[in-house]
Amino acid sequence: MIEASGLTKSFGPVKALAGLDMRVPAGTTMCLLGPNGAGKTTAVRVLCTLLRPDAGWARVAGHDVRTEGAAVRGRIGMAGQYAAVDECLTGRANLVMIGRLSRIPRRAARRRAAELLAALDLEHAARRAVRTYSGGMRRRLDLAASLLGRPDVLFLDEPTTGLDPSARLILWDIIGDLVAGGTTLLLTTQYLDEADRLADRICVIDGGRVTAEGSPAELKTQAGASHLLLTVAAAGSLTRAADVMSGYAAGPIRRLTGRNALDVPVLPRPGLVTDVVRALDAAAIDVDDLTVRNPTLDDVFRALIGPAA
Repeated sequence: MIEASGLTKSFGPVKALAGLDMRVPAGTTMCLLGPNGAGKTTAVRVLCTLLRPDAGWARVAGHDVRTEGAAVRGRIGMAGQYAAVDECLTGRANLVMIGRLSRIPRRAARRRAAELLAALDLEHAARRAVRTYSGGMRRRLDLAASLLGRPDVLFLDEPTTGLDPSARLILWDIIGDLVAGGTTLLLTTQYLDEADRLADRICVIDGGRVTAEGSPAELKTQAGASHLLLTVAAAGSLTRAADVMSGYAAGPIRRLTGRNALDVPVLPRPGLVTDVVRALDAAAIDVDDLTVRNPTLDDVFRALIGPAA
């Protein structure tokens, strides 16, 4: 549903996109992940026909974004980083207005607005001015506006920025239901847990190009070893514990400052924790805590982008 090859876009001396390639199959969620200035929002704006690329090509729902802009816009919905709603109008009036601007007949626009207000749990606030809405309610109304035309492809640019944890969870559930119903979603976010929760595949973008792509699980595997965090009861046991753990370590063992604990990189395998516990028990080392931490998207991000970003 979304294809792009060699997309470039510059703003004066700043190259926002530097040969971006992407492919998103129908009914899946692709997440664009990257630091500020990586080119995520520019990519979305090009794919939505709001910006014209300097070079390269892109198709959305089979239509070229350069030459078939109207056809693209007829198949997509978009919610940007800020809720694009009129604060002086009610929630229902906002949706009906946007429906009419989208050339939906008045009666159909009202019917569709009522459906979306109910689906997004905004029915109780439909007659209230949007200026009285909370941030989470505004984001849900903005999402409703993007869904008025029943789009095949939905673009969400950092949809949960600034929301509290409860509002984020509600929006995640709504987005998940949309994709389960067949909508293709391109999502940009700076929240790694959001990408892990929602994305079928992730494109890591830096400097306007894709530096890595894969499912969350695939990218985590590329991030390296898991880590076994071992806390012993007595500080005097740390040296012996390090000697025991050297037989399992996949890299340098690190002592955690201010704690009777070791950070041991390990290659995960069935029975690893059982073997470690038995070896420590055989060496008469009392263990207070033993935790295995598998690679996370934080690790992926640091490995691909660097700690500064």
